Amino acid sequence: MKSIENPILPGFYPDPSICRVGEDFYLVTSSFAFFPGVPVFHSRDLIHWEQIGHVLTRPEQLPLNCRHISGGIYAPTLRYFDGTFYMITTNVDGIGDFVCTAQDPAGPWSDMHIVHGAPGIDPSLFFDEDGSCWMCGNDWSKGYGVIWVAPFDTKTFSLCGERVDLWRGAMHDAWAPEAPHIYKKDGWYYLMIAEGGTEFFHSETIARAESITGKYKGYPGNPILTHRHLGYGAPITNTGHADLVELADGSWYMVLLACRPIEGYHLNMGRETFITPVTWQNGWPVVNERMGQVTFTVPAPNLPECPFPETDSNDFRSLCWNHLGTPASGMDPVEVVSGSHVRIRATRRPFIPHGEAETPEEQKKALGFYGRRQQHRDFTAAVTASLPEDERARCGLVLLQNDFASLRLELYRVSGAVKVRAVKACCERNRFTQEAKPGGTPPCREETLFECPAAPRSALKLAVSGQHVRFLCGGEELAQADASFLGSETSGGFIGAYIGLYACGGGEAWVDFEDFQYCGTV
Repeated sequence: MKSIENPILPGFYPDPSICRVGEDFYLVTSSFAFFPGVPVFHSRDLIHWEQIGHVLTRPEQLPLNCRHISGGIYAPTLRYFDGTFYMITTNVDGIGDFVCTAQDPAGPWSDMHIVHGAPGIDPSLFFDEDGSCWMCGNDWSKGYGVIWVAPFDTKTFSLCGERVDLWRGAMHDAWAPEAPHIYKKDGWYYLMIAEGGTEFFHSETIARAESITGKYKGYPGNPILTHRHLGYGAPITNTGHADLVELADGSWYMVLLACRPIEGYHLNMGRETFITPVTWQNGWPVVNERMGQVTFTVPAPNLPECPFPETDSNDFRSLCWNHLGTPASGMDPVEVVSGSHVRIRATRRPFIPHGEAETPEEQKKALGFYGRRQQHRDFTAAVTASLPEDERARCGLVLLQNDFASLRLELYRVSGAVKVRAVKACCERNRFTQEAKPGGTPPCREETLFECPAAPRSALKLAVSGQHVRFLCGGEELAQADASFLGSETSGGFIGAYIGLYACGGGEAWVDFEDFQYCGTV
C-alpha cells in the first residue's frame, strides 16, 4: 500500500492552505518577513510536492519590516473559483487583509487588493454553490476572540454586507480562536478553526450549521485534532491550523502545521506542513481513523504516483532561497550571478543588539542576507566566502532564528589582518511580547566562542547533529555550540531556523559567496 511521509514540506512552512483543481492540488503557506512571500506548491498525488512559485514577488505586493521577522505575512488561504485562484492573507505590518488573484497559480499574481473593515488575522474565502463568496476571519475587539463571516464582493474586493459573529470556539473562553475555514458537505456548513494558540496547546475544532450565518453547533467530540495530551516528549507536537480538501473520489485529507522537537521540546525548525487522512462518520470528520493523531507515515490516496524531477536546492536560483525584508527598487543588496555564485553588498548590519537605533526607512529595506530553511535535524551547510579589502566589511554563514538568536561563522578584518570567529548571539525572550523576560538575561548578548587568523577566501562550514553544532573553517574545527536556544519556544516568534549567507559593515563593498552545499540526513 502506498504511503505519504510526513512532513510533506519539511522546515518552516506553517499555516498551510490547500485547494484542488481537477487532478491538481495546490498549497500555500505563511512566509512572515521573508521575500518573496507565500510560496506555492503543486502535487498530483499528495505524496510528491514541487514549489512552482510565490504569490508575492514584487516590492509593491510585499512591503516588509525586516526587523520584525515574526511580522509580515500571516496565514494565507488559497481558493479557486470559476477559472481564478484567490489568495487572501494578512500583512500584520500595517497593511491588514488583502487579496491577490491569478489564472495560473505559478504566477504572475495581481497587485494587492486591500480589504477594508475586516478585523483580525487569518482571513479565508468560501464560494457557495450559488456562486456567492463569503469572507471569514477572527476578531478580538470585543475583549474575546470570535469567528465572523460576511458576504464578499470579488469584483471590488470588499465586504458587501453585515459581519455576523459565528462561534467562539469549542472550549469555554477558548484561547486564540483563529484560522477559520468554511466547507459545505451534505447540506451542512462546517466551520473548522484552530484554538489553544499555535504552541503546545494547539488544536483543531469544528462546528456546523444549516445556513452559512449560523447558528453553529460544536461537535461533541471536539477537538478533532490535538497532540497536547501526548506530553512534551511526543515526536510530533503543536498540531493545528488545518485545511481540508476533498478528492475526486470523495475521500478527504487534511493539511496542518506541526512541529518536530529536537532533543527535548526545542522547535528549531519551527512549524512544518503535515498531512493526514480524514473520514466522515455521523456527519463529522474523524482525523486519521483508529489513530487519532498525526503520524510520520499515513496512507496515500488512490491516485497515480506523480514524482517531479528533483530540483537542486543548492542552486542560488532555486525558489527555496529568500531575502530578509523587501528589496528596494534598484537597491537590492543581493545579486545572484549564477547557480553557484551570489554577491551580497556589505551595507547594513543584519544582526543588531536589541535597542540599537535604526530609522523607520532603514527597517523597511532588505538586509544583506540570502537564506534557505533548515529542513533536517542533522545537516551540514558549507560555502566559500571571499572577504573584500574594505576594513568595515564582515561576512559569513549563519544559523538564524531571529535578530536576537543566531550562531555565526564570520570573516572580518582587524588592522588589515583577516580573522574568522564563531559567534553566539542569544537572549531570553517572551514569545508573545518579544520583550526580555523579567529576571532573565540582557535583551541580547554576543559571545565570541573562538577566533583565529584566516585567509580572505575561506571555506566555511556548519555541521549540525541534533542540537550539537560544529564550526569549521578550511576543514579545521574551530568551536562547538549547543543550538537548543534557537528553538522558537525559547527565542520567541513564529518562524523556524534559516541557514543564511550574510554581509555587513556599513560600506558599499560586495562579498562573493560560491559553491554553497546543504546536505541533510535526518
